[in-house]
Amino acid sequence: MSHGFETLAIHAGQEPEPRTGAVVPPIYQTSTYAQDAVGAPRLGYEYSRSANPTRDALQDCLAALEGGPVGLTFASGLAAEDTLLRTVCRPGDHVVIPDDAYGGTFRLFARVAERWGLTWTAARISDVDAVRAAVRPGRTRVIWVETPTNPLLGIADIAGLAGLASDVDALLVVDNTFASPYLQQPIALGADVVVHSTTKYVGGHSDVVGGALVAASAALGEELRYHQNAMGAVNGPFDAWLTLRGVKTLGVRMDRHCDNAERIADYLAGHRAVAQVLYPGLPEHPGHEVAAKQMRRFGGMISFRAAGGEEHAVRICDRAKLFVLAESLGGVESLIEHPGRMTHASAAGSPLEVPADLVRLSVGIETADDLLADLEQALG
Repeated sequence: MSHGFETLAIHAGQEPEPRTGAVVPPIYQTSTYAQDAVGAPRLGYEYSRSANPTRDALQDCLAALEGGPVGLTFASGLAAEDTLLRTVCRPGDHVVIPDDAYGGTFRLFARVAERWGLTWTAARISDVDAVRAAVRPGRTRVIWVETPTNPLLGIADIAGLAGLASDVDALLVVDNTFASPYLQQPIALGADVVVHSTTKYVGGHSDVVGGALVAASAALGEELRYHQNAMGAVNGPFDAWLTLRGVKTLGVRMDRHCDNAERIADYLAGHRAVAQVLYPGLPEHPGHEVAAKQMRRFGGMISFRAAGGEEHAVRICDRAKLFVLAESLGGVESLIEHPGRMTHASAAGSPLEVPADLVRLSVGIETADDLLADLEQALG
């Protein structure tokens, strides 16, 4: 029997604990487990880097939400990305990445993986032909996609890029952090692996850092599981429990994030202090039609360019009160930041450098009228 998203978020991997009937999965705060005999660990548990019941519950839940057979969770989103790259790539391989990507992801490719022998090319992932032109036949192992992208809210055609990846014998990896599995399910559209920073919408409360991978095939999933254990960048049981608690309300939270973001995007689009609004829910957004086809709604992230340039953008960030000046995103509270000086500073001087007049909003679930009033005074 198939269940709806909200039902899976509450129940997948979370059966009542058999000994006591506890309806919330326990926090198995242990490093090791008693074995029934030499070489016979009970229920397969021997050491918590390798497996932990609380982490297993979260992994099973995320796999169900993304529609893949294997889910794996990590200490951070970047730990998940690093494990994935070192599992599926070898020195000399090539990866196509977005020309508009999270600064930490760019840093991982340009400052870490490149020294290991992995090369990369940045391409506009909203254009399948541009991605095709960036492919190096016989060497491109991964086409790496964010959709929507961070921070310019570009939209990639997941199904179109899945076809391209298949044609060139590459894996399509989709970072689904901005959308969350509630709004978008890349595996159903042909992706091979989905990546999350669970710190963001999945956890949803800005109180725990984590990452996740969901594989479309059991074989790839087991290869990733081997490297998860071998490399060891796992999340602890309390972090897994906090994330699992957050994911239960993902659907209702995302609906409110979207409601608020739609109102704010419309408001900003008509404001004299705003030169451009980047939000895929606006009909004039170049990726609007693709987003409408592959997303349930358009998300809670908005970027805009300040009409007065970089210093104006910085002043807006500094003047905001209800919008907290902070990095990260996806929590219940609204955040504002200047990507060029904050989350994407590592991309300065690269093909991924962001506009200096850009402001990024993570729209929370507060009363929308209060958020609009705060932006009104901040915009000046």
